[in-house]
Amino acid sequence: MARSWDEVATTLVVERGDALSRYAYLLTGSVDDAADLVQDALVRTFGTPRIGMTLPRAEAYVRRAILNAVIDRSRRDGTWRNVRHLAVEPAALESPASATDERLDLIDRIRRLAPRQAACIVLRYYEDLTVDGVAQVLGISSGAVKRYLSDGLRALSSSIDPAGARAARSGGSHVDS
Repeated sequence: MARSWDEVATTLVVERGDALSRYAYLLTGSVDDAADLVQDALVRTFGTPRIGMTLPRAEAYVRRAILNAVIDRSRRDGTWRNVRHLAVEPAALESPASATDERLDLIDRIRRLAPRQAACIVLRYYEDLTVDGVAQVLGISSGAVKRYLSDGLRALSSSIDPAGARAARSGGSHVDS
């Protein structure tokens, strides 16, 4: 017997609510933003009764709603990011220790990726889905997932600061006469 949409919603929140919150957190980097995103996605998905809603399908809808909200937010914020430096002065200089922590913080590096790259990385390596599973969850082709994964991994590996490593190598090989 098929469950009613409100039973599916309740079961989804109870059984998969934490996983959805972690997914949203990895995309946003903020516990509060993640909670808001999950709540909004649940309202969008279950705001109107849907016939034939199953638990896996409902979770896919909610994940897609979370991703769409992150993508939409990044588009809106993109314009501000491009001009923000013209309007805001830093309150204080950052210490070198915070720069080191930033390079080591994987979550921060994932958040800097394009939203779809971040979603693919999180679903593939954090949620341990196959490429086809990621494609199904996001509603895109496996080839697109592979491309997003490739581009995302390349961006993550280049964000480890190879320039700092080069400076350390070149500083050690230079001999003063």
